[in-house]
Amino acid sequence: MTETPARPALIAAFRDLHVPGRPLLIPNPWDIGSARVLASLGFRALATTSSGFAASLGRLDGTVSRAEALRHAAAIAGATPLPVSADLENGFADEPAAVAHLVRDAIGTGLAGCSIEDFTGRSDDPIYEPGLAAERVAAAAEAAHGGPHRLVLTARAENHLHGRPDLADTIARLQSFQLAGADVLYAPGLTRAADIRAVVSSVDRPVNVLAMAGCPSVAELADLGVSRVSVGGSFAFAVLDALVTTARELLDEGTYGYARRSAHGREVAQTAFAAA
Repeated sequence: MTETPARPALIAAFRDLHVPGRPLLIPNPWDIGSARVLASLGFRALATTSSGFAASLGRLDGTVSRAEALRHAAAIAGATPLPVSADLENGFADEPAAVAHLVRDAIGTGLAGCSIEDFTGRSDDPIYEPGLAAERVAAAAEAAHGGPHRLVLTARAENHLHGRPDLADTIARLQSFQLAGADVLYAPGLTRAADIRAVVSSVDRPVNVLAMAGCPSVAELADLGVSRVSVGGSFAFAVLDALVTTARELLDEGTYGYARRSAHGREVAQTAFAAA
């Protein structure tokens, strides 16, 4: 893969978009077309989604390879002029050195940022122990910040997505990730305003919140001091829901009510793709 690092100015601009109380809305496209449509709507940055990308390949989350993730990151980063942060899952490795190697490879894809999570990928032991989790973030931070292209590193504490609703442990992990050099902190799965407020007040880095059912509105998240709001794979799966609804109409009813929505979608695509 030919290296095309993001311009330092683009990375700096992405970093500056993280302002507590003025959340950056960062949607998660799953392919080049969705990236260009989202960019045409006025979003200021994009992020990849591991689950959405896997779904576009007809697979479940966690089945994309390291090489596939890097190629996808490069494709999304090159699809629009916007800064892009990549979901690099757990770094596709346990060892800190291997995580650092991945981040160094990611620098050459044109990304402005990336995220590393503390989910092991193993159902019997889903979360890395705190010491190793912090070491992995420290290695990723050294790689992300060590060269002329200083990526914005997001460190993710995955407790609440994997059956461990331990807020104290989540906060302790995020604090250790801050000390390890992370630029942005993220605990996906938090939906209670009190929990989000506790996280924001316990760290000194921008905090990302995953928009999901039961989560406070963007305006409420702003009042809580949140700096970034992402959607994960939800947009991708909402599109799959729309596909099923449309297909069911044809299959079960034999009617074409979807034609008007299709015409609007075509107009959106023509506008977005022509601009690109």
